[in-house]
Amino acid sequence: MGILKKLIIVALLLNINLSFAQTQAQITAFENSYTQETAGEYSKATQELKQVYSETSYPINLRLGWLSYSSGLFTESIAYYTKAIQLMPYSIEARLGIVYPAGAVGNWALVIKTYKNILDIDPKNYTANYKLASIYYGRKEYSSATKYLETIINLYPFDYNSTILYAWNNYQLGKIREARLLFNKALMLSPKDASATEGLSLIQ
Repeated sequence: MGILKKLIIVALLLNINLSFAQTQAQITAFENSYTQETAGEYSKATQELKQVYSETSYPINLRLGWLSYSSGLFTESIAYYTKAIQLMPYSIEARLGIVYPAGAVGNWALVIKTYKNILDIDPKNYTANYKLASIYYGRKEYSSATKYLETIINLYPFDYNSTILYAWNNYQLGKIREARLLFNKALMLSPKDASATEGLSLIQ
């Protein structure tokens, strides 16, 4: 075997061993990070992962996004989640993560954009549909909330959260008959429910 071939084989073996060592180091870092997080030591949990940080690692960036948010470092959290999304463009979990720090800093444009991006990937996603409906309801944009609520109700007809929100949304739109039916259905899901009871008292 020629010297060049031997050198190539040695280089390949070294790369394999290095890759294995890096993987083992990351596994250890994640384990230590979880232990520190459980103890409420978010800064230490973050440092464990920063010691093995790689810009091309989706798991590390995703976890650092969560830990930074938990530490109150919202700008850093957004940066890590953004990197994770860039690495895995169809990731829904990273998008569900980034809305937490975005909401914490009042960047509702990013929150709404992110939920809509999720629906571009997964039109039936429960969380994105419900959160968008809640945001638009809170803004008194009841017609905009309706399409998201209709999607959830068709997929989860006996879900309390979407049922009671849809009931109030219909009430605000003046759709009294629909609101009454939904308030009553909410009482089937949550007997003596205060919100449903209040709603019925306003229309009976």
